[in-house]
Amino acid sequence: MPLTALGISTVIIGLTCFALGSTRPDISPEACQMILKTGMENTAALLEELGLRNRAIYLPSAMRDGNPRALVPLVGDIDLQRMKKSLPGRLLVHYGTSPEDMAIAVATPGSINVDMLETRPGPTADEISAAITYILSGLLDIADAVSVERTDKQVQVEVRGAKLGYEDIWYYRCLGSPIASIAAAVTSEALEKAVRISEENHQRGKTKIVLEVLS
Repeated sequence: MPLTALGISTVIIGLTCFALGSTRPDISPEACQMILKTGMENTAALLEELGLRNRAIYLPSAMRDGNPRALVPLVGDIDLQRMKKSLPGRLLVHYGTSPEDMAIAVATPGSINVDMLETRPGPTADEISAAITYILSGLLDIADAVSVERTDKQVQVEVRGAKLGYEDIWYYRCLGSPIASIAAAVTSEALEKAVRISEENHQRGKTKIVLEVLS
């Protein structure tokens, strides 16, 4: 199992996202897309080699040793009822009580960019929307506007004028597009709960993302 290689690709994604945030005035959306795609395709290839097909679960920093990450289970799906309250800061984690409760904790464009927020966003729809807008429009310049609606079990995010498209590749099916990843990571941090991308649709200049709030 090529965990060392997966760890290297995770670091690459992290450094890439940090670079995009810190050099935002000097990089175009097209360059953002090219750099992000390179790192994500490497991770996608590794996930495919490991046969990991389930959708990732985004965890807030409070549940992941102070660093938000996405969990991809090695076997089956993740039963949150068996999940420990705090997981160690490792690549391969034992998240539950059963020996089969193993997952890979990966850095994503969302989890890295959440660290660029000056303060943790609050749980209201307006606060979540403001935080996502700050990252997508203010830091990365890859979208024009964001609106959010939420219920106890679901958060709907609409992104207008997105400059990064969706591709039917392994990484996107597992972890979502970069825009969906950022929306999921911000929402998870704001609610302090695990979330999963359940839907992602792109049409007529709008990206609609439905996030399932897990408890």
